[in-house]
Amino acid sequence: MMSQLDRIKCPLSIAPMMDRTDRHFRYLIRLITRRTVLYTEMITTAAITHGDRHKLLDFSTEEKPLVLQLGGDNPQELAECAKIGADWGYDAINLNVGCPSSRVQNGNFGACLMAKPELVAAGVAAMQKATNIPVTVKHRIGIDERDRYEDMKEFVRIVSEAGCQHFSVHARKAWLQGLSPKENRDVPPLRYEDVYRLKQEFPQLFIEINGGITTMAQIKEHLQSVDGVMVGRAAYDNPYLFVTADRDIYGENTKIPTRHQVVEAMLPYIDRCLSQGVRLNSITRHMLQLFAGQPGTKAWKRYLSERVHLAGSNSVTISAALAKVPVKI
Repeated sequence: MMSQLDRIKCPLSIAPMMDRTDRHFRYLIRLITRRTVLYTEMITTAAITHGDRHKLLDFSTEEKPLVLQLGGDNPQELAECAKIGADWGYDAINLNVGCPSSRVQNGNFGACLMAKPELVAAGVAAMQKATNIPVTVKHRIGIDERDRYEDMKEFVRIVSEAGCQHFSVHARKAWLQGLSPKENRDVPPLRYEDVYRLKQEFPQLFIEINGGITTMAQIKEHLQSVDGVMVGRAAYDNPYLFVTADRDIYGENTKIPTRHQVVEAMLPYIDRCLSQGVRLNSITRHMLQLFAGQPGTKAWKRYLSERVHLAGSNSVTISAALAKVPVKI
C-alpha cells in the first residue's frame, strides 16, 4: 500500500494558485489526470482559526492526493492548523514561503520568511510534531538582495534540519518592493540551474522545480535533474495539457479522455453542486480554457460567459455550449 509520504513524493504536481485551485478546479483536473498531486489555494492560519472551516477546507475524495497549503508565521498557530488539516483528511501540509504580495508581507509570511529560516524551521518542527502527515515547504530561490545560491542553500539546510524533506522551489527570486505579484511571476529571470544544483548538493531531499514550465516536453526535461515538477499558470490556461500525464509521467496504460468527454463527466458534479447552492459560474469559470487553441473555443467561452449567470442555468446550459464545439474524430 502506498504511504502518505509516497502519495505526494510524485514527479508532477499543480501549484497552489490563489483564486484558481479551489475544489471545483481540482475536481475538473481529476477528470484529466488521476495521479498528479494537487494543492489547495493558500489558506491563512487566521482564516482557519476564525473562519468557516467547511467552506475553506472541504473537498471531494476524488481530489486526492491533495495538499493543504498554509500561510502563516506563528509556529503554534501553524501547528494547530496543520493538525486540523490532517484531521480533515489532507495528505500533506505545505508552508507558503513564496508569495510576494503586500497583503502577505503585511502578515509577515510568504516570501519574506526566506529571510527568517530559523522561524520557518520552528514552524516546520511544530507542524510535524502536531501531525503524522508530511510537512513540505514552497519557496523562492531568493528575495531582494538576498538572492545568492548560498543564501538559498543555507535556508534549505536550516529548514531540512528541522525535519522538512520536501522542497518546492520557484526558480525566480522575488522582489518584495517595486514589483507586483504578477510581475514577480515574469520579470525576475528563471534560474533553473540553481534548483538543479540544490538537488545535487542535497541528494537526500525531494526537490521539486516550479516556474515557467508550460509543456510536457519541458516537464520531462526537468525530471532529468530534479525529483519533481510543479506547473502553475499553464495548468490553468490549458488544463488539458495534463491529459497524457498519467501515461507519459507515471507509465500507466490509461484511456485518454477527449475534451468533450471531460465536459460530459463534469455534468453530474455540476448538478450535485447546484443542488447544494453553489453558483454555476464558480464552476464553469474553471472550464473556459478546456478548449484552448482548439476550433470552437471562442464559441464555447462566449456561450458560457453569456448564459451561466442567468436564472435557471444548469448542466443543460453546459451541454448546449459543448454543442458549439466541433467533435474531433
